[in-house]
Amino acid sequence: MDPTSADISVGIIGMGDMGKLYARTIGEAGWRVNACDKSENYEHLKGEFAGSNNVSIKRDGHLVSQASDFIIYSVEAEMIDKVVAEYGASTKTGAIVGGQTSCKAPEMAAFEKHLPKDVDIVSCHSMHGPKVDAKGQPLVLIKHRASQKSFDLVERIMACFGSKLVHLTAEEHDRITADTQAATHAAFLSMGTAWQANNQFPWEMPRYIGGIENVKINVTLRIYSNKWHVYAGLALLNPAARQQIRQYAQSVTELFGLMLVGDHVALEKRVKMAGVAVFGTTQSKNEVLLRDELLDPFSLGKAPEAKTPNNHLSLLAMVDCWWKLGLNPYDHMICSTPLFRLWLGITEYLFRKPSLLEEAIQTAIRDKTYRRDDLEFTVAARGWSDCVSSGNFVAYRDRFKKIQDYFAPRFPEATKVGNEMIKTILERTGVR
Repeated sequence: MDPTSADISVGIIGMGDMGKLYARTIGEAGWRVNACDKSENYEHLKGEFAGSNNVSIKRDGHLVSQASDFIIYSVEAEMIDKVVAEYGASTKTGAIVGGQTSCKAPEMAAFEKHLPKDVDIVSCHSMHGPKVDAKGQPLVLIKHRASQKSFDLVERIMACFGSKLVHLTAEEHDRITADTQAATHAAFLSMGTAWQANNQFPWEMPRYIGGIENVKINVTLRIYSNKWHVYAGLALLNPAARQQIRQYAQSVTELFGLMLVGDHVALEKRVKMAGVAVFGTTQSKNEVLLRDELLDPFSLGKAPEAKTPNNHLSLLAMVDCWWKLGLNPYDHMICSTPLFRLWLGITEYLFRKPSLLEEAIQTAIRDKTYRRDDLEFTVAARGWSDCVSSGNFVAYRDRFKKIQDYFAPRFPEATKVGNEMIKTILERTGVR
């Protein structure tokens, strides 16, 4: 007979934004939840969850591990080894353990190193942030070392999210997250860095309002409104991610170089070769195609009467990067994030609308309106690549937080508008 929610306790070690989302969702579904965070947060968490009947806040991970049948480590990727080393030995006999980090290689290494041998390992990763409705979003489950009975139990528990369950190995997960997130995050991080370097708030500038520009601004602010370690773990601990971020910076640099010297023929040839390699010559049924008119309402500023042509260096470089790496962005749509679908949608639109692509190429060569912006964007892309290649979490944190502080006053409004925009894209794509 299968155990019921009354028989099973779920433990959550790490009560950041995603840990709290997991605790509330699983608790509201009727499962008993034991949760903890750092000791200094104990009293605050006790108060925050005082009205949650099924969520019990514990003082530390030892108490959570001893009392729980399925334990989820929801901690920063760089801390997973240290935290599992501290609490792993207290794991309840015969329990199931998993993690919610964005990079599974160090997570699995920590579990294998520090957990008792009688513990099953079933890991997970919700492919969205804490501000996005989990319903219909991909939720990866990894049966690393477990019986089918244990895996079935985890599936039953995770069903409460209403997410689309995707079964992968740890290796497949890390490759797919690199393919869909690494360079995407680098592009938006670089945009924010460039705007800060130029002392710009892009929503106050008419040339950055409307259509594709709305996605650039809203998603950039959305990323910087989150915690830095969400992106650092994937970028610094996943070797495939480092390679892709490096290539994106290289693509940005080389395309910007062609713009600077005014080599129209070489730029057009390279851009169009990349477009054919990635998108083919005919439209696919899988395409998202986020047209301007769909995105125009989601602006943080007042729309101008006429849009200023943009060379869209960030988008041209993204397709060039995919081409150089031999990646097909549609291969992993089943576990892509909302941000990736937004990014892919506007990139498709640029490359599938010949007049818009031609305008971008012409603008890149003849119009110097964005030249200073593009210079700072190129410097930023290379800077983020160098930061990731160094493997230095402190440098990544400091670089991220500097830009975060600059844009912080607009985060609440950007989150609200961004949520509506993401809702639209999910409806448009059928949450594929």
